[in-house]
Amino acid sequence: MAEDKEHQFWYNMHTGGVEQGFQSPSVDRVGPFATYEEATHALEKLRENSAKWAEEDAAENR
Repeated sequence: MAEDKEHQFWYNMHTGGVEQGFQSPSVDRVGPFATYEEATHALEKLRENSAKWAEEDAAENR
């Protein structure tokens, strides 16, 4: 079943708010997230992913 991204939740990096659907320009949005709650923790998830990717890159370059 394909996900309907227009009805999922997005974190707006410009306003700091959560939106459902494509309410703001794509450059301001992060997502999609399945739930409102997940979208509220978008910045935490981005930080976790960045740290994980940095560790993986460092391990590859050793």
